[in-house]
Amino acid sequence: MPEGSEDEDSDGTEDMPLSMRLSIADTLTLGNATCGFMAVYFTTTGILIPHLTGSDETGMARHSAATAVILMLLAAVFDLFDGLVARKLRSSPMGAELDNLSDLISFGLAPAYFVLVYGMVADDAHQRVSALAAIVVLLAVVLRLARFSCVTLKDGMFQGMPSPFGALTVVSIVLLELPFVPTLLAIVGVAWLMVSRVEYPKPRGVLAVAMLSWIVAAMGLLAAWAFDAPGGQLLLQTGCALQVVLGAVIPLFATARRVNTFRDNRREARAAQLP
Repeated sequence: MPEGSEDEDSDGTEDMPLSMRLSIADTLTLGNATCGFMAVYFTTTGILIPHLTGSDETGMARHSAATAVILMLLAAVFDLFDGLVARKLRSSPMGAELDNLSDLISFGLAPAYFVLVYGMVADDAHQRVSALAAIVVLLAVVLRLARFSCVTLKDGMFQGMPSPFGALTVVSIVLLELPFVPTLLAIVGVAWLMVSRVEYPKPRGVLAVAMLSWIVAAMGLLAAWAFDAPGGQLLLQTGCALQVVLGAVIPLFATARRVNTFRDNRREARAAQLP
């Protein structure tokens, strides 16, 4: 291209297309994806490989499991803040696509892989079933993110359990160390909730602060468990149980709200028909 062309800046470099310029929100989204990938890394090197090589070092597996889950929690923090920053400042044209791809890594691949490795470590006889459960989780997140890109919902609401909340609930179920069959059924139940039509509020305002506080508390519980602090195991199981309870209770409240709304609409319709 001839020097001094209109397609070049005064310093001789070509203009970067607007769609390729990353915003601050996009940088946070990439942090989300990085955390998801590193969660897979720690699950592999600290849990799966020692199991396959016959290592009896349980401390390393506990540290790696805690690190992997903390990274998923950190990915949820990035996911929370990239939306807030995008609304306050600006996002690039590819921001929505980056967000979906990053969520797929951190809240689809990472927890599904965690489920798969759990099945392999718990009992080799459950490998195929745990692989099927992992696929169900992954596909649920794929379908949920695809639907989110195509369906327009009323402001302030999600349709189906948000993928970060779903991922953390799945991991909490695994960390509870329940018998295999109840664990499997609970994981499939969470996957169903992610593709359901149950409405969930978006984390804004007070709800965003509450979510961030819960994530920080969960990180503390995981750290206490990883370093074998007194009562760390009990604290972790209590936190995981609370996460699972929240995952079960929110749909009940949402269903009750929809039923009450339906009843109110019917009453209004009947009142309008009266002379």
